[in-house]
Amino acid sequence: MPDLAYETIRASLASQSLFEDKTWQLSPAAWPLTKEQIGELEAIGVACMEYHQALETLYLRSVAGKNLLRNKPLLAPWVADYLDRGKPASLVAHARDPKNRGVFPTVLRPDLLLTDEGFVMTELDSVPGGIGLTAFLNRMYGGAKEITDPSVLGVGDAMIRGFYDSLAALRTDVRNPLIALVVSDEAATYRPEMHWLAEQLQLQGKRVFCLDPEDVFPLGSSLCFDVEGNPEKIDIIYRFFELFDLANIRTANFFFEAWQAGEVVIAPPMRPFQEEKLGLALFHHHLLADFWAETLSGRSLKLLKQLIPPSWIIDPAPLPPGAVLDGPKVGGRSLTSWSQLAGASQKERDLIIKISGYHETAWGARSVVLGSDCSREEWQQGVEIAIKDAPTNLHILQEYKKPRRVKHRVYDREQQVREVDGRLRLCPYYFNLGGKSVLSGALATFCPPDKKIIHGMQDAALLPCAVVG
Repeated sequence: MPDLAYETIRASLASQSLFEDKTWQLSPAAWPLTKEQIGELEAIGVACMEYHQALETLYLRSVAGKNLLRNKPLLAPWVADYLDRGKPASLVAHARDPKNRGVFPTVLRPDLLLTDEGFVMTELDSVPGGIGLTAFLNRMYGGAKEITDPSVLGVGDAMIRGFYDSLAALRTDVRNPLIALVVSDEAATYRPEMHWLAEQLQLQGKRVFCLDPEDVFPLGSSLCFDVEGNPEKIDIIYRFFELFDLANIRTANFFFEAWQAGEVVIAPPMRPFQEEKLGLALFHHHLLADFWAETLSGRSLKLLKQLIPPSWIIDPAPLPPGAVLDGPKVGGRSLTSWSQLAGASQKERDLIIKISGYHETAWGARSVVLGSDCSREEWQQGVEIAIKDAPTNLHILQEYKKPRRVKHRVYDREQQVREVDGRLRLCPYYFNLGGKSVLSGALATFCPPDKKIIHGMQDAALLPCAVVG
């Protein structure tokens, strides 16, 4: 694949802003992935879907007080308590509704860091941004309106097609269903890329529209929006907003009512337990080891053990005398209280604290505290906040796995190409098609080597991926 000229990239980005008020480092080339890495990514997609299926089983059995294992007793009512904590009773009831059983996110995007030991998965997002951006970059670096270069991961506009197919499959009773991509004000940064996605699908004759929540109104038991003075019935809503944001959406009740009446399908489903980061800590919980081993396939179990760093739920519930916490050690000793974590030395603080979910700081790395990259005072404050918030918003503690240094070519300030050191976060996008995760594209974030927490930023390069070799 030939290099892209600086001016070509600038002109393409200027013609269509995919992020509101966002800029990033430019590169002449897509991020290269080997065929072996593509095979690994496909296996990761299978494992992520199996994880979600197992998580639903774990949650619903916990709610019902049912045994988790086939041949020996294991009850875990505390799992549902953790996953439901801080959520409104109405939302919890909706998540447990039998009509939602077996309903999973249409898009899954793990955050993968490339380390010396291979990929490490720090999060698994089911309401991910970047779908439109990745599709746009695939086109730009593929050198055509619709990609024809077979080396590009996302060949033939697979991101756009996969996104649509995963949604349209939810309404097999409707030919060419009307799909509304509803973007809240909280998520407005991503509204331009959702508008772009809708436009691309409209060019293909699909009835897809990007709407504000206020554009939606009820008509009988249906949900509608106005098209040139005429109400159009919505068949499928793709909600691009987090569930904590429901309280800020005036029309949210109409969504639930139309869903209950069977008039509209909502994706991803409004099931908050599917969006909690603490699910990754439950995967490592020693009391649940037999459940995961029994529920997951052997390959996915092994892969997830390699991918998910050791993680713990910061629950300050008092322990009986002599008991210790399942967690890291401080000063060579096991913890008897999470407050003792505040005294960890900097060497012991290769740890991340972050809120589990259902909160405005739960996305965009806004709640992340990396112990080895902050002052003792900032670390102590992070521990104190996690303990104080536990009655309503649980935090998790996760081992920090440092991304290894890699090289890639970028444009410098003089618009010259330079090969530089950096660290990589890879975000593959999997679309749920008939219960199978289909890898349809990947977004690489290449950050300067001094950045410990990798996310979209001005001095990072955002790149599509291409298959090499």
